[in-house]
Amino acid sequence: MDSVPSTPYFSGPQRPLLFAFFFRNPDPMSTPPNPAAAGSVAAAPHDENKLIVERREKLKALRQHQADGKGVAFPNDIKPEHRAEALFAQYDDKTKEELESLAAKVHVAGRMMLKRVMGKASFATLQDASFGASGGRIQVYINNDGVGEDVHAAFKHWDLGDIVSATGTLFKTKTGELSIHADSIRLVTKSLRPLPDKFHGMADQEVKYRQRYVDLIMDADTRKRFMARSQAVSSIREFMVSHDFLEVETPMLHPIPGGANARPFKTHHNALDQEMFLRIAPELYLKRLIVGGFERVFEINRSYRNEGISVRHNPEFTMMEFYAAWWNYTDLMTFTEALVRNAAQKVAGSLQLTYGGKPVDLAPAFERLTIREAILKHTEAGDQVDDTAWLISALKKLGLTDAKDRLASRSLASLQVLFFEETVEEKLWQPTFICEHPVEISPLARASDTNPGVTERFELYITGREFGNGFSELNDAEEQAARFNAQVVAMDSGDDEAMFYDHDFIRALEYGMPPTGGCGIGIDRLMMLLTDSPSIRDVILFPALRRES
Repeated sequence: MDSVPSTPYFSGPQRPLLFAFFFRNPDPMSTPPNPAAAGSVAAAPHDENKLIVERREKLKALRQHQADGKGVAFPNDIKPEHRAEALFAQYDDKTKEELESLAAKVHVAGRMMLKRVMGKASFATLQDASFGASGGRIQVYINNDGVGEDVHAAFKHWDLGDIVSATGTLFKTKTGELSIHADSIRLVTKSLRPLPDKFHGMADQEVKYRQRYVDLIMDADTRKRFMARSQAVSSIREFMVSHDFLEVETPMLHPIPGGANARPFKTHHNALDQEMFLRIAPELYLKRLIVGGFERVFEINRSYRNEGISVRHNPEFTMMEFYAAWWNYTDLMTFTEALVRNAAQKVAGSLQLTYGGKPVDLAPAFERLTIREAILKHTEAGDQVDDTAWLISALKKLGLTDAKDRLASRSLASLQVLFFEETVEEKLWQPTFICEHPVEISPLARASDTNPGVTERFELYITGREFGNGFSELNDAEEQAARFNAQVVAMDSGDDEAMFYDHDFIRALEYGMPPTGGCGIGIDRLMMLLTDSPSIRDVILFPALRRES
């Protein structure tokens, strides 16, 4: 096994550095050889446990150097002054001769991703947090003349994955690659675990989710996806503030779960000695703020629902809810349309997207259909859409049952919703607002003045899945109390997603809430669309997974 030689492992003044990859080649004016070439340090595969043992031995030697006063095993005085992407932006268009005349001194730091050692010279590539055409990577050339023979000898024992700092002068190889001729190089953090194969990365998708830190190191697309997510959330926040919405924070621990029909996570507060629930939605608290006089509020929030896991569902998820006094559900649809377009423009740079190989066009006005109209447009139901007996029969043929789905006790509007979900949802590829949901499944929404059996509610569908849910809010305290009572009856009948009766919320409404529109938008699903990601786990840094055995 290789051991660290009894030589210093840093050299020269220590200044900040960029992340880079290591190559090796004795000729600083040429590009490093192919990894498969003779002399490559990425030689025969080893058992991972053996590699970890070898790396721990190297760290042990570094600790001994520190005990002997010859250095620090984990130095903490590194402050990189430059990033790879900025260097490429500023210098990549320069010729070799121009760079020689500039003699630009730089200090970078990053994770060593490639390393090539050949005799008296080496090449390495460091990777930093910058992102762009360079992938956050820059090449470093190390030789005896630059860093000294002892430091170069120590470098040869460093491993892929180590975090390294380097200072030096920019130059270009014969093939025109921007590189740094190091005059100082330093081991900052010893990596004890080998990185995945650099050509194949992490093949196991679950391992990518479980070890997201490694996925981010190895996959530029993953880094790009989560940078896009951050940009999307920032753009949404800016969009809301620019339209006079006030960002607020509401509790995540609720004494009563509410704001959505969902099964909550339960916990216990020891000091209060009471059962509490992780929020399933912030809605009822945000509407309390409308009662209090804030006319436009929003919250980008984490919510929790103790439900199944799928490519579209994670028990912990991010959504944005917003409420505006003096708005109704048609105002909300217009605003939501503009918000989605703005996020797409900021993240994807276009309103013409591709998802799963199929086009999605956000430019035209989003279609608006009632549930009944959507069934008529996308199925062969025809006039039978208004026939309760026919709908029950059709739903049974689709696999629903009286025992589980309570078909016989449902209203016509509720049966139409079930039929819509089973036959139409997946066909709504282009952006579509589906309106007029039944009162019985919309306990917080205002009923239609012209059709009291349904509510002024919409759901936004894109690529066959729901992205948002909004409605004119019910601000009649007595009607809301009656709706809550109906939910309690449903809960007592076995509906574990029914809402609790929230006495304090009723009290708030009794003080009076102006006409209000409110909407929730799933940030995770929106990011799936904007980054063309097939699973919600692809856009959540640390999705819920079964504990490792």
